[in-house]
Amino acid sequence: MNEPTLPAYVELEPGRFREDEGLRYEDYVVGHVFEHRPGRTITTTDNIWSSLLCLNQHPLHIDEVYASRTPFKQLLVSSLVTFGIVNGMTVKTISQKAVANLGWDKVRLNAPVFVGDTLYAETEIVAKRPSDSRPGEGIITVHTVGRNQDGAQVIEFDRTLLASMRNPVGPATGPQR
Repeated sequence: MNEPTLPAYVELEPGRFREDEGLRYEDYVVGHVFEHRPGRTITTTDNIWSSLLCLNQHPLHIDEVYASRTPFKQLLVSSLVTFGIVNGMTVKTISQKAVANLGWDKVRLNAPVFVGDTLYAETEIVAKRPSDSRPGEGIITVHTVGRNQDGAQVIEFDRTLLASMRNPVGPATGPQR
């Protein structure tokens, strides 16, 4: 294997390191795909507490007796729980150093998620460009896919974020963030 081009640690002094995860604008390469690990197994508590926290009181997510009488025959994990977990899995790499999240688009729920499923995510960099209004920063668009333990795609979405440049240039550019 090649040496990593995106080191996860910064040496503060000889023999002392600090974790330094996430990407700067220059690190995003259109077409690169990142697999996010570890996976995350969904528990009953995750589903019920998160559903109720979001005020989603649909019994399909919080009432096992009701859910057992539906075509699913069991609790269905709320789509906001699925979205939150899969999006959260991407933060360490994709947006840990982002200046701002600009939004999500094209969110699609492709298959049901159940308590006990383990989710995995991967993100492809699909576009990048320098910001027209914020010198020293750029706009990144990514496409994330979440899959369950069997490889079935359960969710996908696009996300746009603002990333700082490592070495911005130009007269209007301020200090690196």
